[in-house]
Amino acid sequence: MTPSPDVDTAATDIDLEGYDKPELEADINPLDELPGEVEMSLFDHLDELRQRIFYALGAVLVGIVGCFFFAKPIVQLLEVPANGVKFLQLTPGEYFFVTIKVAGYSGLLLSSPFILYQIIQFVLPGLTTRERRLVGPVVLGSSVLFLAGLVFSYYLLIPAALNFFVNYGANVVEQLWSIDKYFEFVLLLLFSTGLAFQVPIIQLLLAVLGIVSSKQMLSGWRFVILTAVIAGAVITPSTDPLTQSLLAGAVLGLYFSGIGFVKLIGK
Repeated sequence: MTPSPDVDTAATDIDLEGYDKPELEADINPLDELPGEVEMSLFDHLDELRQRIFYALGAVLVGIVGCFFFAKPIVQLLEVPANGVKFLQLTPGEYFFVTIKVAGYSGLLLSSPFILYQIIQFVLPGLTTRERRLVGPVVLGSSVLFLAGLVFSYYLLIPAALNFFVNYGANVVEQLWSIDKYFEFVLLLLFSTGLAFQVPIIQLLLAVLGIVSSKQMLSGWRFVILTAVIAGAVITPSTDPLTQSLLAGAVLGLYFSGIGFVKLIGK
């Protein structure tokens, strides 16, 4: 049935009554629009997600296989913080499985930029212009902080923890370590520290999205100190107080630095 022309005219008059066209256009913030918006069905989204996951897993597999051929230099590099302690192979094939574990962590680390790229490509169509401007700084800052966490753990946390254990057992036990247990300790500490260093990025996102302000972040400093101490105890695989204190201090330093950065950008 064709609608009546009178009804259409009345509806138009009601919708536009009291509004000027320039005013209507001014109410729409171009930064909150979806540039290049394309309609996709649920099955199209699922198919794209499947492809992105497939590409990411392929990159991880290639990275692991490539790192496996260079596992020996990587193992030797990670043995440096042990400062000459001898390692034992307690079971047949233990070193072989250690190289697989090292190759897995290293391959995941090397392929992480490509994985992040796939994630960004999947969520990018649903981001507004304002949100897209955050992608570059967030990705760059997250990568730099994760790398800083690895360096901090390799040069400070791991040697501090190992020295504590060596000195604690000096003149009592001979330092002969299982190579599998050693690398389980080192790899876990490296990656947990890298993740802990993402605190300023989380603060920046919360501030830009208007969820938490810098004043609110600063007012909860007591809770943050308690959380940092607990996180230092949980994240570090060792039980020594020195390693936990170093990690907790680093997290607190990053947190208050994040507050300063949030204040700097006016949030």
